[in-house]
This record gives sequence, structure tokens and C-alpha cells, in this order.
Amino acid sequence: MGNKLYVGNLPYTVRDEDLQQSFSEFGSVTSAKVMMERDTGRSKGFGFVEMGSDAEAQAAISGMNGQSLGGRSVTVNEARPMEARPPRTGGYGGGDRSGGGGYGGGRGNY
Repeated sequence: MGNKLYVGNLPYTVRDEDLQQSFSEFGSVTSAKVMMERDTGRSKGFGFVEMGSDAEAQAAISGMNGQSLGGRSVTVNEARPMEARPPRTGGYGGGDRSGGGGYGGGRGNY
């Protein structure tokens, strides 16, 4: 098991310091980060906490998973590596579109 934890279902009011404080009850917190929207600066509702050891991480999972934090029942489990996303295609929605551009779609015969 690793010592990096995923914390989900966070209230939008929770900040890094709140995570740090809540998880420090279970051992030393190396880092605590709430993920924020780049454009708005608003919380995405999840974050990551890194504990000092695997044993402390396991204690934090047991102690925090399903508990109320800021009025919401949080999900806490071992963080997994981010899955690779498929490459984005150009335009809106992608897909292979054949045919010409413009208003007529390239059909001619108006």
C-alpha cells in the first residue's frame, strides 16, 4: 500500500489547511492538496493527502472514510495513478467528417 490518499466528495469550502488538520489526527501529514478549477479557482470537490507512512495512511483510511467533513460524507482510499486519457481530436466532438466546408456542406447544385 502507498501513503498517498485520494479524498473525494469534499465540500467546496474545504481548503488544503482543513485537510491537513483533519488527517493529522492519524499521523504526520507530508502534504495536503485540494484540487482547484484552473479558470474559476473553485474546488473540484476532491484532493490528495500524503501521510508519513503506510501505517498512518491505513489508519487515516479507516478513520476518515465515510466520516463527515464540512457536512459531507467523504470518501478516502489509496490514490491510484492517473489513467491515460485518449488524445483529444480537433474541433468539437472530433470524429471523421467527410465533405466540404462552408454553408452548403460542399454539395454544390444550389
